[in-house]
Amino acid sequence: MTTVTITVESLDAVKQRMAAAFRGKKQGGPRISFVSHELMWRILTPKRWAILKAMLGTGPLSGRAIAPLVKRDVKGVLTDLQALAKAGVIDRDETKYVFPYDAVHVDFMLKAA
Repeated sequence: MTTVTITVESLDAVKQRMAAAFRGKKQGGPRISFVSHELMWRILTPKRWAILKAMLGTGPLSGRAIAPLVKRDVKGVLTDLQALAKAGVIDRDETKYVFPYDAVHVDFMLKAA
């Protein structure tokens, strides 16, 4: 099973992890990072979360195949898929979208200002 961790962390933290990875240090699996909670929630809306959930463990799917899984119209699903792809959350080839994970772990902390 492949689990992706979605996290909120600074750009500096991401750069440090990338540098460590290039030096050969294991990083604990795939990660999708956002620089702020606000950005994460703007990208990962409830409807987009439903799309990600429907795509878990499925392999490549077209927008037309995903729409009935989330009980939405194709046009709206395609708009959300494009936004997820543009943000780097999912991958896209010429005709299909891929979220190549079997599980999602969300890891972030809210702190007092």
